[in-house]
Amino acid sequence: MKNTGYILSLMFLLASLTLSAGGGIKLPEPDKITLDNGMTVFLLEDHELPIVNFNLLLPGAGTAFEDRQYEGLSDLITYMLLKGTKTMSADQISEELDFMGATLDGNVTEEYAFFRGYCLSEHLDKLVGIAADSLINPAFKEDEFKQEIPRRIDRIATIKDSPFQAAQLYFQKAYFGDHPMGNLAVGNEVSFKRMSIDIIKTHYKKYYRPDTSILAVVGNFDSKKLIKLLKNTLGKWERPASPASKLELPPLPKIEGKKFVVIDKPDATQTYFVMGAPGFRNGDPVLPSYRVANTLFGGRFTSWMSTELRIKRGLTYNTRSSYSMWKNGGSVSAASYTQNKNIALMLDITFDLLKKAHTEGFVDTEVESARNYIMGQFPPTLERAASKARAYVELSFYNLGFDYYNKFLSAIEKVTKTQADEAARNFLPQDNYVLVLVGKLEQIKPLIGKFGTFVERKITDSGF
Repeated sequence: MKNTGYILSLMFLLASLTLSAGGGIKLPEPDKITLDNGMTVFLLEDHELPIVNFNLLLPGAGTAFEDRQYEGLSDLITYMLLKGTKTMSADQISEELDFMGATLDGNVTEEYAFFRGYCLSEHLDKLVGIAADSLINPAFKEDEFKQEIPRRIDRIATIKDSPFQAAQLYFQKAYFGDHPMGNLAVGNEVSFKRMSIDIIKTHYKKYYRPDTSILAVVGNFDSKKLIKLLKNTLGKWERPASPASKLELPPLPKIEGKKFVVIDKPDATQTYFVMGAPGFRNGDPVLPSYRVANTLFGGRFTSWMSTELRIKRGLTYNTRSSYSMWKNGGSVSAASYTQNKNIALMLDITFDLLKKAHTEGFVDTEVESARNYIMGQFPPTLERAASKARAYVELSFYNLGFDYYNKFLSAIEKVTKTQADEAARNFLPQDNYVLVLVGKLEQIKPLIGKFGTFVERKITDSGF
């Protein structure tokens, strides 16, 4: 299944860095050109390996800009674009990619769609040609559409059989409500039945346009030859005569008070919970401080949540706290699961930990440990061409600058206990939050009543 609309975007990269202030990895400055049709292009030659990666970001083509009645449309379009053009069938595209050992796929976040490709350098001309043909001349064939719709509806049932994934989607719906950020990439059983090829074409024409798109190419290529190739392929994508739509979303919901939702899954032996509260926008200077606080609260194996819920009491195998950021705001969350009979105990402990974070805060040695953990936890994936290509388009989209990662890691090194404590108090859930449970209602209802009044829903109900 593709991205469910709840991905963390730039945070995938931030969570994957190993940068040290003393001379760590620096994201190289790429060359920048603008094609005649308005497409922004970033190029970085890297001749270490005979491969090339590219990433094309299309602002506005994400889930938040769908009509709610056609939820799941944006993700469906990324699938349909690679299922045939006016000159190539879906099978021909697949065969060409297999022959080259290349990849080409599309995905969506809330704010944009993106396409990424990978190939050996010798096949770059061919792969770029296929990508351009798919984006400029999609066939949008009726038979491919009719075959895919029932598969997508079946996938929703599969997701509901996976309570952990389902809980994330139920939480997103409960948290955002009617706000466009509540649109799910997986769609729902009703929305797919409303769709048609004409609806796909209308949405495609509105949000797929070269003058707002951002392309990054990284790898073993000659820039002069590549620019010529791009002009003759993606450069042929005509800029629409009408101006681009303003990509403005309403302010994110202000969560006031406590909202409780429970999803009844009668065959569940475990209950899954997701709790969330308002966060901060992408690029907010509070990020380094909150990253430290999040690491300590639930962002690593030795976090407070993991220590109390998993290591000491054996209530679960997995706990986490995390955060999501967008242009106009964000959210923070905590999640875990346990046997139905233990859900009240798990929630009690989680609320106690939240209270501790708000009243006592962290100790200096914890903050130092978290800083070191963030600086050195993961291999240097930003060295990979694919990671650089994604970083360039996302940093450009969010107007963060290509020195963003260096500044972020430099700020991490300077986070103090006072800053981490303040970030925890300001953003970890306390009085205003949404709590969603997925479990066997008959068994857990007598246990969870003490926390508040829960809105009850059935997992068999349409949608999330």
